[in-house]
Amino acid sequence: MTFKRRIRSYYAALRAGEPLGEFFADEDSIVKFGISDRLAGGDTIREGLSTQTNRTTNWVVDSKNLIVYTASTYACFSDDVRLEWTDTVEDERYAFDTRWSGTLEVRDTDTEAGEANPVFIGMHVSTPRFFR
Repeated sequence: MTFKRRIRSYYAALRAGEPLGEFFADEDSIVKFGISDRLAGGDTIREGLSTQTNRTTNWVVDSKNLIVYTASTYACFSDDVRLEWTDTVEDERYAFDTRWSGTLEVRDTDTEAGEANPVFIGMHVSTPRFFR
């Protein structure tokens, strides 16, 4: 799987409400910054994403400018992404124009498909302003 395809697969899983933890490395040293949180370590990231998935629905993930730089087994990316979702606990709809950046690394190869299987080793999502 190419790095670009892996990023797009993450977006698709987010839209579909599927588990997102498998997209991240396990190490305690990796960090995922979200719009309102900082999650450090693979276990914490998976727990945070699981909580997010369980309390949100109706995601819009609209990638507008995905750029990927690939260097052997690593890649860096940036994107402008329109995010919208409903928080089912607060019964509130949120919408943001966001900026994404991050790094992926190939950790293993799916032997059946013979394709590389990249994981995020860092991700940062931020927004310059809040829209409703």
